[in-house]
Parts: sequence; structure tokens; C-alpha cells
Amino acid sequence: MSKETYYLYFDDSGIRFPDRQQKLIREDGLDHFALGGILLKKQDRSDIIERYKKFRKQWRITYPLRSSDLRGKRGNFIWLTDKPTHDAFFDDLNSYLCTIPVVGFATIVDRAGYNNRYEAKYGDKRWWMCKTAFSILVERVVKHIADKTGNLKLRFEETGKKEDRAIIDYARDLKTSGMPFDVTTSEKYDFLKPEDFRHIVLGSPKRQTKKSPLLQIADLYLYPMVKGGYDQEYPPYKILMQNKKLIDALLPDELVEKRGIKYSCFGSK
Repeated sequence: MSKETYYLYFDDSGIRFPDRQQKLIREDGLDHFALGGILLKKQDRSDIIERYKKFRKQWRITYPLRSSDLRGKRGNFIWLTDKPTHDAFFDDLNSYLCTIPVVGFATIVDRAGYNNRYEAKYGDKRWWMCKTAFSILVERVVKHIADKTGNLKLRFEETGKKEDRAIIDYARDLKTSGMPFDVTTSEKYDFLKPEDFRHIVLGSPKRQTKKSPLLQIADLYLYPMVKGGYDQEYPPYKILMQNKKLIDALLPDELVEKRGIKYSCFGSK
């Protein structure tokens, strides 16, 4: 029986460094680092992209759909300050995002909780939060793929040479050493072994530019998952959950903690 090939397209959000301060303190409490995006079958990629192009053509958009610009109604999206246009656009966008054959996965680390939990113990030896986020994200996706007897390829948005190299190194380490956590204190999560990653994850993660339609969609999925950790009433998060587009909506309640979107260090402030 041949295996189905899946792709995880993922983006980052927030600040990966434990000690770097936010420029602005947000009223909604967001202070995070996250990695996440969309999981899809290889056979569905062309259809998702064609529908993406059709959506952009319908709205006469010739530039990337970037989540932060859309939310801020700035730059190329200043025309969204017109409320009727704004409402019609987001109705169409939500319809597109909720009907394409993808599932949202993410790991979100609350930075205040992370520092509260680990600063005294590890000090300057604390990891970049992307190591935690990447390891948990890929492990949970691999478990999902294993259930469907599939293989996985990883695609991520380039950030910088050092950051991109780190992602590739983290993937290599999963295949050689497994999850980078104390097994005795994380026993309940039933972490996969190195051979599990070698068996399912094909090759190394490949970086792509911001022009990738699938990475733009990953970006549009990631922010609602982040925001959902701080406010489950956030409308875009609720819409994705109600339409069963996030992994949490597809799992029985007893498996969400172990295999769903990971909200790390929340409630540790």
C-alpha cells in the first residue's frame, strides 16, 4: 500500500527570544512565540492555489495576503477601512479559508509564562522558543500523519540565515535524538522516538519566500490559533473551529491536550 504524502506549510509569529521585550504592551495580553500553519495532501495543493488565485482576482489583489496587514487595514489593504467593503471581503476570505482541504496546527508559547517557569532554573541557557515550538508542532503533525499511514514534507517561510538554519537543525535532531525534553517529566505526552520521525518526515525542511500562496494561507491560519490561546471568543478562531478547520475540532476531548494545538506555558504567569 503506497503512502499518501502530506505537506506542512508553517510560519512564525511573535518573538522567539526569551529576553527581548515587546515594543508595545498589548491590551489583549499577547506576548508569544508561535510556529504553525496548515497541513494538506500533496494532491490538493494545485486546487488550493488555483482557488487562492481566483479569490485574489475577484478582489483585484496583486500583492500578498499578509495577516498583519489585513488586521491592521494598512499598506496595500488601507481600502479595508471602508466597513461595507471590509465586511464583504472578510466574508469571502472566511469562506475560502473554511472550504479548502487543510487542517490548522500550531504550537504557541506564552513568553511571560515561559520566563516565569524557566528563567530562574536555566537563566541564559534558556532555548530560543522556536526549538520548543518546532519540536512539539512537528511531533503532533507526525502522529496525525502516522494514523493515516502517510509521509510528511515540511515547508517554512524564510526569516534569516541563522533562524532558517536552526529550523533545519531542529528537524535533523528529531531524527537523530528525538524530542528534546525530559522524558520523565513529560511521560504523559507519549513522545515519538527518533525512528518514528525518520520513518515519516521526508528530507529536510525547505524554506520558501513570502510569495508562496500556501505560506500566506498558513499565516492567515496561524494568527487566529495564537489569539485563541488568549481569547477563545476571537471571531476568526471561532469560525475556524466551528468549521472543523483546526486539529482541536477534529479530536475527541481526551486527546486535545496530547495531540491538539499546543498552548505552552499558559497559566504560568
